[in-house]
Amino acid sequence: MSTQADAVVGVATARKQVFAWGIWDWGSAAFNAVILTFVFSVYLTDAVGDDLPGSVSATSWFSWAIGLAGVVIAVLAPISGQRFDARGKRKQSLAVLTGLTVVSMAGLFFVKDDYHYLWLGLVLLAAGSILFELASVPYNSMLRQVSTPENIGRVSGFGWSMGYFGGIVLLLICYFGFITGDGDTRGLFGLTTDGGLNIRLVALLAAVWFAVSAIPVFLAVPEIPSTKADPGAAKAGFLESYKVLFRDLRELWIADRRSVYFLIASALFRDGLAGVFTFGAVLAVSVYGIGTADVLLFGVAANVVAGLGAISAGRVDDRVGPKAVIVFSLASMIVAGIVLLFVSGPLLFWVFGLILCLFVGPAQSSSRTYMARLAPPGREGQFFGLYATTGRAVSFLAPSLFGLFVWMFDADRAGIGGLIVVLAVGLAALLAVKAPDKV
Repeated sequence: MSTQADAVVGVATARKQVFAWGIWDWGSAAFNAVILTFVFSVYLTDAVGDDLPGSVSATSWFSWAIGLAGVVIAVLAPISGQRFDARGKRKQSLAVLTGLTVVSMAGLFFVKDDYHYLWLGLVLLAAGSILFELASVPYNSMLRQVSTPENIGRVSGFGWSMGYFGGIVLLLICYFGFITGDGDTRGLFGLTTDGGLNIRLVALLAAVWFAVSAIPVFLAVPEIPSTKADPGAAKAGFLESYKVLFRDLRELWIADRRSVYFLIASALFRDGLAGVFTFGAVLAVSVYGIGTADVLLFGVAANVVAGLGAISAGRVDDRVGPKAVIVFSLASMIVAGIVLLFVSGPLLFWVFGLILCLFVGPAQSSSRTYMARLAPPGREGQFFGLYATTGRAVSFLAPSLFGLFVWMFDADRAGIGGLIVVLAVGLAALLAVKAPDKV
């Protein structure tokens, strides 16, 4: 009887940990969707910096700030994950980095609608981007802690879907509560737009949303023990950590090169996946005749579909492995993209655009599963640090090829071809990588 009771308690504890872990993803949409993508970045470039003197636009300064943040992330992510694991401070590091991200978000409240505040906004956004991406390293590393080899795909899919759904809910709250309407007051709360107060309050709401959502994972998921097999890694200083990293990479290259190959392949196709969401709204308006007011509705629908796709594909991942899910998803996206090159009108964009988004979630979720299965026990942080670094290293590909195809063919529609090329190259690279073991 006690054995059966212990088993029930064990299952309940596992579910509690999975839910707590996924809620962090739900809260993280406050930074990704609200601050960095749809709301505050637009306010910073179109309102705060709209009268910036000089020949350099606020949009250019914004892109340079985020680009510089990407360089910092690429440099720090792999050794950060390595140090978190070696010192047994994965959860502690997640707490500190999440807290600092929340502080940077809350600080955006002080960025008033005046170009003098542009620099404060850029510094806080860049800092928040760095802190958030570094926090994602220990967070992703926890995937193996809250899952088993039999359900890791479902758990990863649950986390990705929570991120999508959290973004939808918070964006709708922000839009109807703080943004919609005309004149000097906005939203259901009748907030004044003087000094950008309504958007600055959105930043505060996003900070609180993330902070509250992050609490459960710190209470439910235990800290990992320090890595005993390599005490030198735990004691290494900043520069010495790079020596440990390069040593481990050399050993990895000799022992199991598929991890290196997957990091390269995933960097390619993940950039293509990001490009789908980055340029989807632009194409919807400029090519397919979607009204600007309907773009938000399409964005909500796209996130719902991607979230449902991630949940559904998680079960398939556990049965056939992450590689099969990613290959099928990328191939389906390439076919849908080719169709979009030749069709016109809002209806067909809704149909095939949502088909594209349906497979974004599964590809992203199974890519994380793939990496978790490849990482040696105790070195998940280091591997997900490398995962973040390689992703940043090629993040210029999709935007560059999108712009190149538009320029070459003198048509916005042609940019889809650039995204298809990135996805196809990533798919080809992945096909050459041996699937990860299930244990």
